[in-house]
Amino acid sequence: MSENYQSILRKPMCILTSIMLTLVLLFAATPVVFADDATVDFFDNLVPVKDAQVGMAYIDPKADFSVFKRVMILEPFVAFRSNWQRDQNRGSTRNRVSTRDMERIKSDTANLLRDVFIEQLQADGGFEIVEEGGDDVLLIRPAIIDLDIAAPDTMSAGRSRSFTASAGAATIYIELFDSISGQIIGRAADRKTVRSAGGRITWSNRVTNSAEARRMFRGWADTLRAFLDQHYSSK
Repeated sequence: MSENYQSILRKPMCILTSIMLTLVLLFAATPVVFADDATVDFFDNLVPVKDAQVGMAYIDPKADFSVFKRVMILEPFVAFRSNWQRDQNRGSTRNRVSTRDMERIKSDTANLLRDVFIEQLQADGGFEIVEEGGDDVLLIRPAIIDLDIAAPDTMSAGRSRSFTASAGAATIYIELFDSISGQIIGRAADRKTVRSAGGRITWSNRVTNSAEARRMFRGWADTLRAFLDQHYSSK
């Protein structure tokens, strides 16, 4: 494993949380047009995408995405909204959310996000997903931060039903790297809130929360897929 690739893995994920809590919206599936030189705001040598139909998208204007033929997805990092556990447990003596519950939810969320991204990127003769870096491998490092689940299912015995018109919200943060040089060539984020169809009050449990999360993740994966389809010369 190259030194640069190892440095990507070692970068502190806590930095992501502090930066990305204020950022919104993912890559647009529209042609990349860069802002005028006079208004460019550099971010790790990346420039903002102008009129991207999103709130935040940065990219390396010199990056040649055509050299990447395969994709590697790192294990997603997951972090809850600040004080989420305290807010869930406030005034409740039953069905309290434990640290173990939170770790399970984070693990389930990370696994689901990665599975959905692999499914959508590979679909219909799409991109080959690999587990090692290489000259033609684009490295994707995703994170879910500020996770806010409205009605978590703690699976405790005799639990009462939780009724809500929203399954919660989350911010996705994605960084794109050249897997060999370790150079960051893209960064973006998106904030979404999942609501029940028509705003109806429904019973939220682990099954319904998972289905709604899958729909949210699929939307993000499709947006990323559209971006990659645009910039890979082989497509």
